[in-house]
Amino acid sequence: MTRAARPDIAAARRIVVKVGSSSLTTAEGAIDDDRIAALADAIAARAAAGAGLILVSSGAIAAGIAPLGLPARPRDLATQQAAASVGQGLLIARYTAAFARHGIRTGQVLLSADDLMRRAHYRNAQRTLDRLLDLGVLPIVNENDTVATDEIRFGDNDRLAALVAHVTRAAALVLLSDVDGLYDDDPRRDGARQISEIRSRADLSGVRIGRSHGTLPGTGGMATKVDSALIATGAGIPTVVAGAADAGAALSGAAAGTYFAATGRRPRARLLWLAHAAAARGRLRLDPGAVEAVVARRASLLPAGIIGVEGTFDAGDPVDLTDGAGTVVARGLVNYDASEIPVLMGRSTRWLAREHGQEYEREVVHRDDMVIL
Repeated sequence: MTRAARPDIAAARRIVVKVGSSSLTTAEGAIDDDRIAALADAIAARAAAGAGLILVSSGAIAAGIAPLGLPARPRDLATQQAAASVGQGLLIARYTAAFARHGIRTGQVLLSADDLMRRAHYRNAQRTLDRLLDLGVLPIVNENDTVATDEIRFGDNDRLAALVAHVTRAAALVLLSDVDGLYDDDPRRDGARQISEIRSRADLSGVRIGRSHGTLPGTGGMATKVDSALIATGAGIPTVVAGAADAGAALSGAAAGTYFAATGRRPRARLLWLAHAAAARGRLRLDPGAVEAVVARRASLLPAGIIGVEGTFDAGDPVDLTDGAGTVVARGLVNYDASEIPVLMGRSTRWLAREHGQEYEREVVHRDDMVIL
């Protein structure tokens, strides 16, 4: 037997596969049943080889465009939600039929960013996905576009796929696109070269990455795929970015697309969320001493080191911590409402406890609820 070019992908027992709208639609923007069938064939082949798979699929909005008589993908959130509401059922029906030909049952899982922001919701999502896999069901995951808001949403399914890979403790992530991998420049330009593997962030130096790598009707481009690959690899999950036409080869560990090697260890779920999924509700500006304590010593943020507060937030919300120039240095879960912070600024916890009560003798952001950026 020929040794796989990427043995960690070939040996993975649990794989998250993400496919975008542009890889599922015709030139006119309608869902292409032949493309769905081809994807189902590739995933079914890998499942037959013993792997458990989770499919993260875009396409609900695209599937709803034609039934609603819309001329193109809507730009406003309300119409996008309406199209997703109509299209999600049509999309999952096509997947159900395509996988049924291989004897594979499917289950729909719709997630909002809030489901990975709140620990109870996160654990529920984890348990549901794990149980579906235990029952031999292929989970098909999508962002719950019908209830998502501009303020709290993943924005693209690449990042959702990276987070799902972490939630499900996947051993590999495969991001399928309408482009067959990462190039050092826009692949439509003469002389652009495909990059076969990325071993560290340093390998991305000089690579021009932008939306031009991808095409409509999707929302993400190659930049979002690279960002998502780095989220996954930083959590110890090797990732492949490949063309949807090469799905079978990518899933088998063959040298298809661009391989991103795992670079880190799995962080705690809450820290991964803070770094990559949480939307900051405000900012706390720190003096130089507090910046040094938080960043270099990984200490908790105390009231004495705060010199400014921005935004409206409640205790428990994520906030950005910045230096005096406004550069974000960390993100964490704050223990006070925004309205309480001005009274605390520059004060020691001992003074605050004496003047306002023992409940004020606590950190503004505890180090266990903080991630350095």
